[in-house]
Amino acid sequence: MIIKTTTGGNPIGIRQISKIVPKDYVLFQNYPNPFNPKTIIKYQLGITGKVKLVIYDLLGKEITKLVNEKQTAGNYQIEWDGSKYASGVYFYKLETESFSTTKKMVLLK
Repeated sequence: MIIKTTTGGNPIGIRQISKIVPKDYVLFQNYPNPFNPKTIIKYQLGITGKVKLVIYDLLGKEITKLVNEKQTAGNYQIEWDGSKYASGVYFYKLETESFSTTKKMVLLK
């Protein structure tokens, strides 16, 4: 398990949840959605490489970077705590050297 903090925020745990190597990249819908205040984001990587997972607000401003490192191929999950943010729509984007996708989530307080 890798533990990080972001600019004084709460600890974030990135956990590989399976040793099975997937064939494709996938960013799953967060669960629960809508959420208050925490949600789980799962994704899978088809190959080892540099990975970024970033949260944006409705205006496209970067809120926080959950992942910014090299990761091995596999399945991952990370919890995001939105307790210090306002209710509303947020986007999370998974980006690698050869793949990029974005999904929407809703924080309700």
